[in-house]
Amino acid sequence: MTVVPSPVASRPYMPGYGVLGPDEGSGLLPWAWAEQRLATAHDYWVASVWPDGRPHVMPVWAVWLETSVWFSSSRRSRKVRNLLGDRRCVITTDNATEPVVEGVAELVGDRRQIGSFLDASNAKYATDYGIGFLDPAVNSTIRVRPRWVFGLDEADFSGSPTSWRFGEESASSG
Repeated sequence: MTVVPSPVASRPYMPGYGVLGPDEGSGLLPWAWAEQRLATAHDYWVASVWPDGRPHVMPVWAVWLETSVWFSSSRRSRKVRNLLGDRRCVITTDNATEPVVEGVAELVGDRRQIGSFLDASNAKYATDYGIGFLDPAVNSTIRVRPRWVFGLDEADFSGSPTSWRFGEESASSG
């Protein structure tokens, strides 16, 4: 298992919204706030890009595991074909004020990792899918490692917006 350092929190750039400084309002949200919401959301939206540049958004079930969002989909689905062409994507929970994850998708082929994802998914959604359901020849297992995450507390719209950055490569996003 790879140890991922805690992301760096800051106030996102939101001109015209009256957003307070990072030490005002309720301040920056803790990373645990975002992780809890990413772990407990039921539905997620995956935004990818068609080969011609058009946006594509579809709902999925997903799990937060090893500091990443994991989901599966048919290898022939539009979202998987899009992600094979351009791995950049955005995933949100089904609540607009909860975390938005911008990251890079990777196709997972390791049976042990697929098994861990399957165990977490079966536990979360009270299903009993067998490993055959995620046969890589038919269904893709996708892991999205975040580069940038955004969230805010609806009760403190101007004093809680927080963005978290992961690693150097994300320094120009957001």
